[in-house]
Amino acid sequence: MDIGVISVRYARALLKSAVQTKCDDQVYTDMATLAKSFVDVPQLRTTINNPTIPQESKRQLLITACGPAVTPLTERFVDLVLKEGRESFMVFIASSYITLYRKQKNIIHGRLITATTVSPETEQKMRSIVESKTQGTVEFLTEVNPDIIGGFILEYDTYRLDASVQSQLRSILKNLK
Repeated sequence: MDIGVISVRYARALLKSAVQTKCDDQVYTDMATLAKSFVDVPQLRTTINNPTIPQESKRQLLITACGPAVTPLTERFVDLVLKEGRESFMVFIASSYITLYRKQKNIIHGRLITATTVSPETEQKMRSIVESKTQGTVEFLTEVNPDIIGGFILEYDTYRLDASVQSQLRSILKNLK
């Protein structure tokens, strides 16, 4: 069976249970923390996939990777995944849960890249612009990248607005050739 199909099925079942028990927001936090843990600690995936490590150690590792205040539903879910031998899918299940949750709650992931740090007011203005265009809530990530020289790059959903000095200079150079 396909990794994506399995992951989405588990994630869908988890979301359904979380909505029924009214802890979907907390489970979202758990899954987001788990997904981030897999990115931040690459050895986590190889450790979880290692067949010589006992299930209880894997359980503790996954629970710890979900964050400090894990919901009982998340703990039971980790137990189920381990019982079924699907621990190697946990990173994909967490990502699928995040995607399904965001779709259900109409949450758009956005990113603002600037050359220098922006004020909270400017960040809030950009968030408001995206929210008005998408009719949804925006999870906003801000990044500082001095390479863009000035201006900004705004990404959300499938859109990208590049108003950076770097892209304008590239455009001028391209036209001069």
